[in-house]
Amino acid sequence: MKLITAIVNKEDSRAVCNELLKHKFYVTRLATTGGFLMAGNMTLLICTEDEKVDECIGIISQFCKQRTEIVPGTATLGLGIESAMPMEVTVGGATVIVTNVERFEKL
Repeated sequence: MKLITAIVNKEDSRAVCNELLKHKFYVTRLATTGGFLMAGNMTLLICTEDEKVDECIGIISQFCKQRTEIVPGTATLGLGIESAMPMEVTVGGATVIVTNVERFEKL
């Protein structure tokens, strides 16, 4: 068994979760914040069999594409840094961590 922890953009989370559910992956969603922009994310927790890990990651990568957005000049960038001019930043994509599960029970 593996635990897949995927941190995805909040805007991508609904589509990726719907697709994961269609493929019989059970997902727990946690609202999280982080990164350079302190923007909203969803952290997805997915426990699955070893042989289904690649399928799961494939679905996540299909629905979590990186894109650029313009951040207004008055935005605080999460580190106490303020920009006087609009900035183009990369958002989206996913950070995926796969860990071994020693024991899994559904009670």
